[in-house]
Amino acid sequence: MSVQYLKSHLRKSHPRLVLNSSLEGMVRKKIKSDPVVKNYYEAIKLNAQSILQKPYLQRVMTGRRLLSVSREALYRVNMLGMVYRMEKDPAMLERLNNEVLAICDFADWNPSHYLDVGEMSMAVALAIDWGADKLPATTVEKAINALITKGIDPSWGNDGKNAGWAYTGNNWNQVCNGGMIAAAIAVAEKNPDLAAKTIKRALDGIPNALAAYLPDGVYPEGSSYWEYGTGFSVITCAMLESAFGTDFGHSKHSAFMASAMYRVMMNAPSGYYYNFADCGDRRGKNADTELAWFASKTGNKAFFEKDRLLMPAEEMSPLTRIGGAALVWVAQYEEKQGVEVPSVWYGRGDNPIVIFTGDNGYYFGGKGGRATTNHGNMDAGSFVFELEGVRWVIDPGNQDYNTLEQTGFDLWNSRQNSQRWTLLTKNNFGHSTLTVNNQLFIANGQATLVEVGEGSQPSALFDITAPYGDFLKSAKRTFTKDSPASLVITDQIETSPKTEVITWQLMTTAGVEIVNGGAILRQDGKTLKINNLSHSDYMLSVISLDPPPLALDRRIKNLKRIELIIPAWTFKTGVGEIKIRLAAE
Repeated sequence: MSVQYLKSHLRKSHPRLVLNSSLEGMVRKKIKSDPVVKNYYEAIKLNAQSILQKPYLQRVMTGRRLLSVSREALYRVNMLGMVYRMEKDPAMLERLNNEVLAICDFADWNPSHYLDVGEMSMAVALAIDWGADKLPATTVEKAINALITKGIDPSWGNDGKNAGWAYTGNNWNQVCNGGMIAAAIAVAEKNPDLAAKTIKRALDGIPNALAAYLPDGVYPEGSSYWEYGTGFSVITCAMLESAFGTDFGHSKHSAFMASAMYRVMMNAPSGYYYNFADCGDRRGKNADTELAWFASKTGNKAFFEKDRLLMPAEEMSPLTRIGGAALVWVAQYEEKQGVEVPSVWYGRGDNPIVIFTGDNGYYFGGKGGRATTNHGNMDAGSFVFELEGVRWVIDPGNQDYNTLEQTGFDLWNSRQNSQRWTLLTKNNFGHSTLTVNNQLFIANGQATLVEVGEGSQPSALFDITAPYGDFLKSAKRTFTKDSPASLVITDQIETSPKTEVITWQLMTTAGVEIVNGGAILRQDGKTLKINNLSHSDYMLSVISLDPPPLALDRRIKNLKRIELIIPAWTFKTGVGEIKIRLAAE
């Protein structure tokens, strides 16, 4: 990307961000001819109408973030702007104009937390691009100046050096570089030098974010952050394609494209996510329009949630903040293949994952990984398990960042002695794994996926030794789906001189009855038996975690930890096995 390339390849006419003249015509035709596109557009219109009743945005911080305001700005522009493009409704244009003026009057867009700037910059860039034919010239000029002074310039700093997020391997890269690409295209005519160097930095940096998906598509930050980071990647692709005629290689990145199936596999039959890392508990009822972009590129109907897109528009929740732009790739979808969702799926990388699915709502998700992965937890070896719509084994999920930060809590430090690891949602005491000597995991200890066996009784072997440091010589955990309604967890243990006690843990919100040889779980009129196959002479115990140990812990109704405590001396030769079977009653 150079000034010369920019001038010769950038589309001159507007719109050119996500939409261009040919795409706009295609979408209008699809609204008339395609029931799915028509219905989804009706939802956009309803969202846009609701915005007309809201007060204009103000620069109101939430803790250290302006992010909620930036996100609302991006949402409003997406809804208002898309309706304006499709219908040239003057009420939408007037409101779009006033939204832009309000945002550009902010003193700044909070550059100390650059996600805020990235999202706000994208909002303003889309607004003036989509409204360029009729917005007052004074508004466009004001917006371009704001994009330079409040958006792009702070990204270079006073010394002209790159911001830390520009080349990082997490969602900040995707969001901030996406916002800067949008801003740079919007200001290209006024300042081509600044635009070219900003787009060049983004194109150089983005591959570092895509590398996080390697090798198989697992997004290490979890499903919620897949939606966030990947959502900005797909709208960035759409902007690059509409403006330059190429996405500069995104759609040829095998791991990035493979992440669509990862996203599908994170959705359990119960409606919950496999919510490892800092992930929300469950998905909403709307269609996954980020996933629909992958459907538009591959033609794979597994990625196109047609039934949800056809839900009556008035029954949909508010759309996502890139939901207006998503109309374009929803309209671009043409079914070309029907790749079935696999019954065994796995992905390697920083946070290796294995999923088993089956009849009767069978769903198992297990993982390796390390706590120092971005948004990671001390959850190596942990798992979730469902049958017949009941989540029997849970992950405690995420909790509100700002509530913790306002107390001065050191949430984002991932060093071994960080406060982060005092929280039940973050440490190993809140996950269904092994704990040794009642100690925290080694934060940087990486648990790996060794092998996956498919067939009638699929299995997955994880080496989870590293998180235990010198408290164990070796720990290998195997998950086996030994029948359509059961799961076996087998731990092969080799103790060290420092091993004192090993605690097998299972997190649940079910009712628990301890019985000889295990326990019976009851929930929603159904039962699950925990069979203690290896240590039947040791009783399970139950630790109530409602209320949780700390005032700052997330409170989860009926949360409890089932424990099997095994002294190290019972492994006479230093080697032993713990084997537990979960089976429907």
